[in-house]
Amino acid sequence: MDRTHANTGTRPVSEALRFDERALERWMEANVEGFRGPLRVSQFKGGQSNPTYRIDAASGSYVLRRKPPGKLLPGAHAVDREFRVIEALGRQGFPVARVYGLCDDENIVGTPFYVMDMVEGRIFWEAGMPGLSREDRAAAFDSMNATIAALHNFDPAGIGLGDYGKPTGFVERQVARWSKQYVGDAEAGRIATMDRLVAWLEKHLPEDSGRSSVVHGDFRCDNMIFDANRPAVRAVLDWELSTLGDPASDFTYHLLMYRMPKELFAGLAGIELDPLGIPSEEDYVAAYCRRTGRKDLPNKAYLLVFNMFRLAAILHGIRGRIARGTASSAHAIETASKLEPLAELAWTEAEMAAL
Repeated sequence: MDRTHANTGTRPVSEALRFDERALERWMEANVEGFRGPLRVSQFKGGQSNPTYRIDAASGSYVLRRKPPGKLLPGAHAVDREFRVIEALGRQGFPVARVYGLCDDENIVGTPFYVMDMVEGRIFWEAGMPGLSREDRAAAFDSMNATIAALHNFDPAGIGLGDYGKPTGFVERQVARWSKQYVGDAEAGRIATMDRLVAWLEKHLPEDSGRSSVVHGDFRCDNMIFDANRPAVRAVLDWELSTLGDPASDFTYHLLMYRMPKELFAGLAGIELDPLGIPSEEDYVAAYCRRTGRKDLPNKAYLLVFNMFRLAAILHGIRGRIARGTASSAHAIETASKLEPLAELAWTEAEMAAL
């Protein structure tokens, strides 16, 4: 599957995810500053979790994110949390879309939702960022690095997010959470390698790092909008998994792009990086450490395994939504098919980890 083609642009809203557009128009007239209808609704091709729509109106273009309909796992698809963190970070000048309003009235579109600005720019669906010059690609990677470092340098209490999560025990809770969600989603089935990973992660759980920050939870190049004319991040998207937690874990998840082969989320493994202007993993880590005032990434080997497992658990959840008929993307089946290869890659990392 060509990820760029598969995820770029919009399509007509699927039958399962349609809603009363006039009800939405009335809500936006009352709650979105400067809004003028009529509106037209289409659905973004990308995104597997919270259905995301493009709203075009006389006053401009907007984006609507909503909870999916149907049976949901506890704590998942928390659009209210997405809204809160985007609003707080926007006040600090961090690159996010402007948010207009949150609605928990299920009579409008059927589930809770929020509306934000449509940020124009470019999304790279492959970590190699095709189409850029060597110099621009290097600058784009540096912009990503600076952006996640800036996020981790915020004092959560100082920006109104001191109660956005628990400041300690993050990795332990995350291992328990994703293990439970994997085991508990009976409709998605069990996988032997995932079962081995659950046991390995529990056995080798490290001590708490003592650091806490706002963490994004899914910081990848395809969750960012870059300026169309220069290699700089304009907005970070998809804050569904954000919370307070260990910044090393968040950054290590971002590093998975170096460990993933091209066929798994279009990663960089096996690609010669220097001719492309892409820094080595070691240099990229060093730049982040300089920006965040740390010497190294503690527990990196363990966190690589955990983050691969967590991503595999997310794919397992997509497989469950396919079984329940609530998957929001037309490419959900293709995405979920990466579950077994990703779990095997995680197990390979676990076997190599000197713990």
